[in-house]
Amino acid sequence: MNLKKLPKIELHCHLDGSVRPETIVEISKSEGVNLPSYEIDVIKSMMIAPMECLSLDEYLKGFEIPIAIMQSKESLKRVTYELMEDSAKENIKYIEIRFAPLLHTNKGLSTEEIIESVLDGIKEGEKKYDIKGNLILSFLRHMPVETVYEVIEIGKKYLGEGVVAIDLCASEHKGFCNKFIKPFLLGKEYGYRVTIHAGETGIGENVLDAVTILGAERIGHGIYIKDCKDAYDIVKDRNIALEMCPTSNVQTKAVDSFEEHPVLDFYKDGINITINTDNRTVSNTTLTNEYDILKDKFEIDIEIYKNIYFFSVNAAFTDSETKRKLREDLEKYFMK
Repeated sequence: MNLKKLPKIELHCHLDGSVRPETIVEISKSEGVNLPSYEIDVIKSMMIAPMECLSLDEYLKGFEIPIAIMQSKESLKRVTYELMEDSAKENIKYIEIRFAPLLHTNKGLSTEEIIESVLDGIKEGEKKYDIKGNLILSFLRHMPVETVYEVIEIGKKYLGEGVVAIDLCASEHKGFCNKFIKPFLLGKEYGYRVTIHAGETGIGENVLDAVTILGAERIGHGIYIKDCKDAYDIVKDRNIALEMCPTSNVQTKAVDSFEEHPVLDFYKDGINITINTDNRTVSNTTLTNEYDILKDKFEIDIEIYKNIYFFSVNAAFTDSETKRKLREDLEKYFMK
């Protein structure tokens, strides 16, 4: 099973966690951004999270440098295009890129300019490579709820033009969903799909809230449904797809080791799992690498791979024609 050549789907990938270190150095020099160092190895050491992270909060420190250079239309377009390029080169056929627009206003860009620059990068990647991309607008859970309304209102005009969904991310605390009920209800009325980071750091109840209160159709990570029967049951019964990211989950200590990851147990029990990178640079990974880990640690075979691929197609926030093509991509691969 040549994992690199297999068609792939990525549903959980953060833009600011997937910036090439070389690009960070180049943009910082051309745009006058002060960095602690301009040496590639130093930048990598500051961005790439160690496997022995103590927590999710320590893992999130790797985002500070890329966000510092992602403050112009040109830089946002470039890093997005390069993510599309990197993904296409490992035969990812469809990717949903997520980012928080409000993190990129430090130099005066408007929310419209920020979203449009990222969409331009996606479109440029689509023109050059055999890959389709869509965009998820993320909100940090500690931000004022009023700012969520602002982005939802501005972003709605890009629905159907590349923007597909809204998301909540960053540090996770119990009961966070209650703060965002009204803006997410509004978002669903406008036509946004919903995916929520929940159950990543030991709070399975948050997954239950994300589904029942915020209307989540997918869950980012969801590891800790294993410790909350109600959350587990609703994910299984409603076919809520889990966006699982094995390397990231070990780094953030969602699990202590790959061997303890519940991904295969979930799969065997009929839960719809998808496999993702989370952050290509911060986790120093690729989607091929994530599947290599599953192959090595859990001995997944080609039939399991196919099932996960089709789970991902079904869970993707895209149109029926794109889903049809994605199914054909895998079928054609095995007809060669």
